[in-house]
Amino acid sequence: MTVQTSRAEAKPEARRRVFSHPLAHLLAALILIGLVQAFVVKLVLVPSGSMEQTLETGDRVLVDRLAYAFGDARPSNGDVVVFSTREELWPGGNHPEPASAAGWFKHGVRWVLGDLIGIGPTTDRLIVKRVIGTPGQMVECCGEHGRVMVDGREIPEPYVFEDLPFRPEELDCDTAQVSLRCFGPVAVPEGMLLVLGDHRSRSEDGVAECRGSASPQADGSGADCVRWVSEEDVIGEAFAVVWPLGRIGNVE
Repeated sequence: MTVQTSRAEAKPEARRRVFSHPLAHLLAALILIGLVQAFVVKLVLVPSGSMEQTLETGDRVLVDRLAYAFGDARPSNGDVVVFSTREELWPGGNHPEPASAAGWFKHGVRWVLGDLIGIGPTTDRLIVKRVIGTPGQMVECCGEHGRVMVDGREIPEPYVFEDLPFRPEELDCDTAQVSLRCFGPVAVPEGMLLVLGDHRSRSEDGVAECRGSASPQADGSGADCVRWVSEEDVIGEAFAVVWPLGRIGNVE
């Protein structure tokens, strides 16, 4: 009886030792972080300077995964979104394909640090851009003052940094040498988004291959040069910079 009692008492004591071990605490913390990043808020490393000065290379931003998850919520004009793509036509992402033991090791490290914890590059090609056109809208550049137009109206873009050169009657959309700021008109298809970078002259964005020319179709059809983003590939909306400490603040 004494031996059986001792064994029964030993089991909960062993469990207490296991669950109180620092490694068990670390594992629980990683699982919790992973669940939060998978379903609620994801920490993402900004991979390039295409969103300067809104976001700088190396910034860590929080992405709201629930922003477009419920009801009729969809990305809106001006939202800064993070989307995933493995298509090579989108430069700026970072997705190494493991082809060897060393490659698989790096892939695993990236998964832990980037996908699970969020402090480094991820295994997915995550790209950050600003939504300029939503399904059904007609987007083009440029208007009278060299601004992007949505549905025939110039939009204010106070976030644009180092735009491409545009000089009315000297270097615009009608001169012999067309400004690289010019594109379109392009009609945004259903389920798709048109995204641009805030650092307009340094961004490989949705119209990078269309610039310097106008679409021959006035209705915006036939814009094969556009890199569309599927709404289904949008992970969420970037809403705050959390690192480095000197740049903590909202994403606008």
